[in-house]
Amino acid sequence: MLPSQKPAPFQYVREGQNPFLALFPHRLDYIWAPQPQPGHAVEWQTESRHPLSDRLIEQGSFLYGVRFGKETSYALLDIDTGSPYHPKRDPFAIRRILEVLEPLGITHSLKLFSSYSGGIHIYLPLARAQKSGSLALAIAALVEHAGFKIAAGQLEIFPDPKPYIPKGKPQLYAAHRLPLQIGSYLLTEGWEPIYSPQGEFVRQWQFCAQQNEVTETNIKRVLKIYRRRQYRVSTNAAKFLNDLHAEIEQGWTGHGQTNHLLGRIAMREYIFGHILAGGAPLEGSDLVQQIVKVATALPGYQDWCRHQHEIHKRAEEWARCVETSRYFHYGLKSSTVSTLQPTSEPQEKKLSWNEQQAQTAREKIRQAIAQLLASKTLPVGTTERFKALVQHKISGSTLYRHRDLWHPAHLQEAVTEAVENPPLPPQLDSGWAQSLEDYARTARNLLQTDGCNTLQEKDFGDRPPDELAPGCNTSDPPMTIIEMVQETATQEAIENHKRIRLEGQQQQHRDRMRRYLESGDPILIAEALAWIQINGIP
Repeated sequence: MLPSQKPAPFQYVREGQNPFLALFPHRLDYIWAPQPQPGHAVEWQTESRHPLSDRLIEQGSFLYGVRFGKETSYALLDIDTGSPYHPKRDPFAIRRILEVLEPLGITHSLKLFSSYSGGIHIYLPLARAQKSGSLALAIAALVEHAGFKIAAGQLEIFPDPKPYIPKGKPQLYAAHRLPLQIGSYLLTEGWEPIYSPQGEFVRQWQFCAQQNEVTETNIKRVLKIYRRRQYRVSTNAAKFLNDLHAEIEQGWTGHGQTNHLLGRIAMREYIFGHILAGGAPLEGSDLVQQIVKVATALPGYQDWCRHQHEIHKRAEEWARCVETSRYFHYGLKSSTVSTLQPTSEPQEKKLSWNEQQAQTAREKIRQAIAQLLASKTLPVGTTERFKALVQHKISGSTLYRHRDLWHPAHLQEAVTEAVENPPLPPQLDSGWAQSLEDYARTARNLLQTDGCNTLQEKDFGDRPPDELAPGCNTSDPPMTIIEMVQETATQEAIENHKRIRLEGQQQQHRDRMRRYLESGDPILIAEALAWIQINGIP
């Protein structure tokens, strides 16, 4: 180049348009992750500093995913491999889900394996772009009206319906991984993977888009007919939710964070799970599974969490903790349960996870008692009976919580009832009952306190009042031995029952406060400290 010549201005290398990547134009706030080891979870991270370029995707060094903007030309259904709607469990569920979308004008779709996990992504290309929020709500309304449950790990919709709109910064739509990356293949109608070049994907996409004539009019009509009441959160609740997001989404950055993160995840999913993902509030095993799902997918879990071998156990502990705390499902503290179901439908009380566990434990104790009684080996003493039940694989803490089923003091009430209403063995005739009546009459004679003599050859019960000897008391007859024993046993059983139940409740609550103090969670610690100020050290 001659010295007098000026250098040409710098220009970026212009790339030809890739028809496949052009199907996914929204590249802001994309997600990425290193290629995982076989059998390991993908650790997704969000990149907000720059948009995702075609060249990065084509390099294939990382996994990538995209979000949605205000408008979209497609929707996506995500069904995990463990979902009840997966073809391995229900071969017709996906077909039924797609059929319920026909009122929107959606009749054709592309089906793919999302990855080696076997999850299924169903793409719904549209002839014309629609508002992302309205399209998501319409699809959700149709799917839920048909009885399918939208929940993480079962059935997810992209763009995701947003039942809450907090003030301030708009919330991002959820991201999904791009198709045809490693482990992702197009599927036949029989759910068999086929060789899937980008050109074939584009051809099928364009064909489906021409058939799916979704209009704004259709969307509005569906929302008017099928949309159920949506939740909206208050400003304070939105701030609380955003604070939980901020603490959770960063994941693990070092050791010693598992307790704090699991506590925050448990609170968010228990309080706002039905707000974020739709469906019923999370409780019991559903709550535990969601805690595990969120925790294991967070950044840093594989590197920093030292409790991976017991993550389910720790999730169960935090689920029980939050379910017995002062927190509640948002919007459902009082009579607002009607926001989930039409008031005209009968509401069945759903047992909580704690109630289900208690019910199972009590049934196990009953069966053990029945076996010991049948074999005539039920010990009389409390300690011996306790040890015998432990041999039936019942823990000591479980026996302590359900003493009313086996403890001799509690069983006095049952004994009293049996004495008052003795069952007649079917193999005995009426003479057995007559003997019992005779015994009761004899007992009443023995307990006379006025020195009266009974007539010879005549039972006391047959003698009319006017034939009593002078000085006999004609008021209420004295108590029999049976009645005295019954009354004493009943009173003792009632007092013991009250005392032991009160002690158990106090000890249970003290144990809970002690767990709160050891949890490391500032909210639970504050609740425990407030309790200590009133009741003293637990």
